[in-house]
Amino acid sequence: MTATPHHPDLRSQLETLATEAFRPELAEIDQLATLDIARTMNGEDAGVAAAVAARLPEIAAAIDAVAARMARGGRLVYAGAGTAGRLGVLDASECPPTFNTAPGQVVGLIAGGPDAMVTSVEGAEDSPELARADLDALGLTADDAVVGVSASGRTPYAVGAVEHARSVGALTVGLACNPGSALAAAAEHGIEVVTGPELITGSTRLKAGTAQKLVLNMLSTITMVRLGKTYGNLMVDVRASNEKLRARSRRIVALATGAADADIERALTATDGEVKHAILVLLADVDGPTAARLLADSDGHLRAALAAAHG
Repeated sequence: MTATPHHPDLRSQLETLATEAFRPELAEIDQLATLDIARTMNGEDAGVAAAVAARLPEIAAAIDAVAARMARGGRLVYAGAGTAGRLGVLDASECPPTFNTAPGQVVGLIAGGPDAMVTSVEGAEDSPELARADLDALGLTADDAVVGVSASGRTPYAVGAVEHARSVGALTVGLACNPGSALAAAAEHGIEVVTGPELITGSTRLKAGTAQKLVLNMLSTITMVRLGKTYGNLMVDVRASNEKLRARSRRIVALATGAADADIERALTATDGEVKHAILVLLADVDGPTAARLLADSDGHLRAALAAAHG
């Protein structure tokens, strides 16, 4: 990294980060019995949820803002390097089967591209220009939301992604695990989940990675709840792409309606396997096309469609 008056060198930057701090009390952890190391590590992990809890108001505000963009057709885009990038790709990849999101509606960008999921791509995380190029390739617009993810909060790829997204009017969220981070400062919604020094010095795939996973779970899941992708706590937009999911679809319809198996099969057949439509067929006593129209008129919100059907 080129030295500047504000950042003499990367080493001095890292030494100021809580996630990089050395813990002398753990300096002989390798001498402990395996069970004792596991107990120590488990004790460390126990504090992660509390660190997330301290940031719930900021997380909720970001979710409401993301949901508003997505409700008008925007996309949710994660951008990060290394572990942070992989977690974003993981979260994005799980949205289509869980919530029947359209291809490209939730996107995970990792510095260095798909190869970086399984191997280190030298220098990729140090390039804000690469982040800009990756976002430009998506045709980013002001309707989209970009979440930069970085444990340190200083990763140039993540900061660059947020800065570029903000310049085109997109919603921006910066998720970091250090206080006073450049990433949170660059974003409209800064979320700093401070998890402290790691068990293994600087190994931010541990507590910081766990915290990021918990927050990304919230961002995507609660956004989808706000968009009507669930009915209560049921995954009514699940895409039945295999036998397990087809069985889950039948169970979801049963839990939502209490209908008999034969009626559930009839409703799913009438709606081409669409769970939300089948529930509406059974609860509102309408046919498949009517269910589809009611849901379309309600922007996919099942409760609203039920209310419309019952007049």
